This record gives sequence, structure tokens and C-alpha cells, in this order.
Amino acid sequence: MKRIHPNIPADGRFEPRVPLILPHDEGFMRLALELAREAAAEGEVPVGAVIAERTAGEYRVIASARNTRELEKTASGHAELRAIDEACRVRGDWRLTDCTLYVTLEPCSMCAGAVLNAHLPRVVYGAKDARAGAFGSVVNLAAYPLGFTPEVVPGVLADECSALMRGFFSSLREKRK
Repeated sequence: MKRIHPNIPADGRFEPRVPLILPHDEGFMRLALELAREAAAEGEVPVGAVIAERTAGEYRVIASARNTRELEKTASGHAELRAIDEACRVRGDWRLTDCTLYVTLEPCSMCAGAVLNAHLPRVVYGAKDARAGAFGSVVNLAAYPLGFTPEVVPGVLADECSALMRGFFSSLREKRK
């Protein structure tokens, strides 16, 4: 049998390797959670994103954003897209090699596509998105032969990220009653 992609065995079963959670991952995810809380306070779906760049073994935040779809009245107001745009401006390049995206919710297909196009080598997310997640929950774009394959680390502070989402939507349902 011929392999369709180096990450997919010839029999078609995709078995991802276990991702490594690094010591600093939780701290950057906490920053993303703060941004998500700010989004919720403004009536936005609570998603926050942080991009950290590794330079000489040190990590520093070069971009951060939260959802702004309601505020800006645009479908592209996702935290991940806004953070990627900001990081590209900061670096003066569309390639975000040596960077990691931290986001409180698993990216959708639009945001996962931006991750692939920006050549972000690592994505760390908190809560899975059973309705639109594109890094494993609904589809796994990282498993397709799209020219670039990031390492995806799910579940960092998943309970906190999930609780924030549940609380937000519960509050919305209560307001609509």
C-alpha cells in the first residue's frame, strides 16, 4: 500500500504521537484565558489567543488577541486570526517559525488554515471544539498533506477553558429566557 502522506500510515489510520506539554505552556495559556475573560465581559465568545516567540531559548509574547466578531461585525474576528496578523506585523514576515500559538479553544478550519499558512510550528489549545474543531475534534487539518504540519498540543488548562465557555453560553441562554 502506498502512503498518502508521511504522517498517515499506508492503511489510512492516523495515529498522532503524544504531544509534549512544556513547562511554560500553562503560563501562556493563562494569558490567553485572561483575554478570553475580557472577550466574555464584552459579550464576545470567550476565546483568547497568545503567540510566543522563541529567541535564544527564551519565550516572549509577540502578539495577543481575543474574539471581536460581535464588536467588529465580521466573520474573521477570531482571536487566532487577529493574533496571527499582529505577530506577522511584529516580525515583518508572514512566516511565524519559532513561534507557538496558545488559544483557549481548538481552532476552527478557518483559523487552522491560517496556522498552516503562517507556518506556525506548534499550536497549544485548551478546550476541544466538538462542533467546529479542526485539529482533531471534527477534522484534523494537521493530518492532511497541505505542505506544513504543526505539532498540536490539546488540553492545556482544558477544564478552565471549557468552564469559561460553558458559563458564557449558559449566561446567554438565561438572558434569552
